[in-house]
Amino acid sequence: MGVTGPPGPVMDRDEVDRALARLGAEHEAIETSLFALQDHAGRRLLEGARLTGTTQERWAAADQAITLLWTYFDAYTAALRSAREIRARRRWSSREDLVELTELLRGESVTVAGSGPSTPASITGPARLSDRFSLADLVERMNDLYASSLDMVVAADAVWSALPARIDLLAAELGRTRQLAHSVGVRPGEHPSGDDLERITHALTRLREDVVSDPLAYWRSGSGSSAPGGGRPDTTAYDREAQALEEVRREIDAVLTVRQDAEVRLGRLRDVLSRADRTLAEARSARGEVLAKIAAFEVPAVSGPPTALQEQLATAAEYRWSAQWHRLSPLLETLETRAEDELLRARESLTAVTQPLAVRAELRGRLDAYKAKVARLGFAEDPLLVERYDAARRMLWSAPCDLRAAEDAVLRYQRAAADVLVPRVPDQGGPADRRGES
Repeated sequence: MGVTGPPGPVMDRDEVDRALARLGAEHEAIETSLFALQDHAGRRLLEGARLTGTTQERWAAADQAITLLWTYFDAYTAALRSAREIRARRRWSSREDLVELTELLRGESVTVAGSGPSTPASITGPARLSDRFSLADLVERMNDLYASSLDMVVAADAVWSALPARIDLLAAELGRTRQLAHSVGVRPGEHPSGDDLERITHALTRLREDVVSDPLAYWRSGSGSSAPGGGRPDTTAYDREAQALEEVRREIDAVLTVRQDAEVRLGRLRDVLSRADRTLAEARSARGEVLAKIAAFEVPAVSGPPTALQEQLATAAEYRWSAQWHRLSPLLETLETRAEDELLRARESLTAVTQPLAVRAELRGRLDAYKAKVARLGFAEDPLLVERYDAARRMLWSAPCDLRAAEDAVLRYQRAAADVLVPRVPDQGGPADRRGES
């Protein structure tokens, strides 16, 4: 291409000096940034890693961009050196020097060979083999390439710095949990938590391999952030496995608690079932007594001892001695609930069976209480009262006792006593006295 003259007005010496100073500062800053990128730990890791997926594709593009960055920087350096040499020819630059400097500093004076993607040949002419830039355009192009390359390097380095170490720590905790689980009989194929540990092991192994080979697959860019590396590592998969391991740990802790408290809990279970057996035996004995002493009253049947629970208790003891804690844990929880239910059922059965005896005892107490009251008021020898008392007493103290007839007899005695006592208690209303006292 021919020289077309400087773009715009020719710069004076002061403008040239200020431009050279600014470009020199930019050159120093760019050089520092490029060396920092070159020495970045993330870039070195990317160069040596066996990459896959998104990271492999983006690193291939970033590596080309970094190479192109150095090409641009070398062209920028050469142009700046040429400008400085022209300015250094003489203390007071001639117009010819100023024209040349203006062209160099402001015009498209920098030619970079192969600086962009190939342009295919077409009917308009051959493909472009080089590009021309002004120094300002070249700086802008370098800034864009640097920002995109640094963003990729920083993101990969952030993931590598965050996730593999955490995965390793979780894997170590997983190993300790597996040993503990094995000690209490929680193994794959025998307990759901053992299967969970096996799945978590495989998942962590795959996760670490994926993070190392494709870190950018685990990076979430920050919305609205334009700074290189704006975002955070995506820990969703890690968090999921960590939560799963925590749930398994809680299950193992529960099994360990069973191991520590098994003998005490088994002892409590034996005691509860023993009390239930004794209560049922008492209910059966009481039922025989009730059938012998009470007539015309339905007495519920009493069930036998809970043989199924005794068998399960024996199974629990076997698990205890064979250290099958993972089997003992759910069995104990079931047995504790069922044993308490069985004791409650036995007590309710005893209460239902002995109810007729309780009714008879209440009637006896009521009859004697009214007799004492009548005697205290001087009516112990009243013929009607004596007759009705003797009739009620014979019924209540005979065997078998007809409770319904005995209750009617007690009520008749109460009414007779009320009729006798009414004149002596004038302040109380008649209807209330005639109903008797209970």
